[in-house]
Amino acid sequence: MHRHHRVAALTATVLTGTLLAAGCSSDSGGKKSEEGGDSTAAGRADTPRMTVAMVTHASPGDTFWDLIRKGAQAAAAKDNIKLVYSADPNAGNQANLVQNAIDQKVDGIALTAAKPDAMKDAVAKATAAGIPVVGFNSGVDDWKELGMLEYFGQDENIAGQAFGERLDQAGAEHALCVIQEQGQVALEARCAGLKKGFGGTTDILYVNGTDMPSVKATITAKLKQDSSIDRVVTLGAPIALTAVQSVSDASSEAKVATFDLNEDLVRAVKDGDVEFAVDQQPYLQGYLAVDGLWLYRNNGNFSGGGTAPVLTGPAFITEENVDDVAEFAAKGTR
Repeated sequence: MHRHHRVAALTATVLTGTLLAAGCSSDSGGKKSEEGGDSTAAGRADTPRMTVAMVTHASPGDTFWDLIRKGAQAAAAKDNIKLVYSADPNAGNQANLVQNAIDQKVDGIALTAAKPDAMKDAVAKATAAGIPVVGFNSGVDDWKELGMLEYFGQDENIAGQAFGERLDQAGAEHALCVIQEQGQVALEARCAGLKKGFGGTTDILYVNGTDMPSVKATITAKLKQDSSIDRVVTLGAPIALTAVQSVSDASSEAKVATFDLNEDLVRAVKDGDVEFAVDQQPYLQGYLAVDGLWLYRNNGNFSGGGTAPVLTGPAFITEENVDDVAEFAAKGTR
């Protein structure tokens, strides 16, 4: 309980600073960013134009990253920033994208460190070139060692432990934790935290998250093989919705619970098809990462004192509170 209060307090503190920055804008009315996203800010800063590169490990078609990008676009529109977004799920290719941003002499880089070792040299080169780098979404345990300025996201191990504790409260006994990308630190940490926080049995199942028919078949086969599994824990909304189909195909009594949201997932929680979801607020992560670079360049501000991450989750979404977020999920901000 106290952990969740600390998360809310940290997020509220950062949002207050962000809103104050927005209040210094020179003109009123929402603006559309160069990338086509609508700004939710009150105006646009009159500070010098700057360029920020956002580099993620997003896989093609994964709607989670649409929320990240939408938040980043809103901050860019408010802060008079040209946002250059690129993504590659391959860690080596992602590092090359960071190098491209360095070569283009951008004013700041926001990146995800799903495979921290692959990003180490790229971050060091950016820092040596005088380009501030902030982390978000993945790499909460590694951002300081990598030399990043600040980090915005969820402590995945803590979120996993809280998830496990909630499964205990619900009377679960045997959980299947489905990881859609082996070796991705955030996903691995979620299942490790789950195993630590859950009093029952936890099995790990690796699937290929870019091939949904394969995901469905693999989960279905596992459920048919082991009827004692009473919870399927997924780490992304599309995987969760596929797991619901797998439970039906396997004639299993298992319930599905998940990390992360999208509009369809919110509807599934509301309809009772998914027991609950953990929201790490990806829109907020994208927004704060870009806004954090603007604040650093123009004011010398940096969140967390350079030693602590700014936490954006975990927030549990259940049938009891899902109506509170449904409107924002439909807008693409939760």
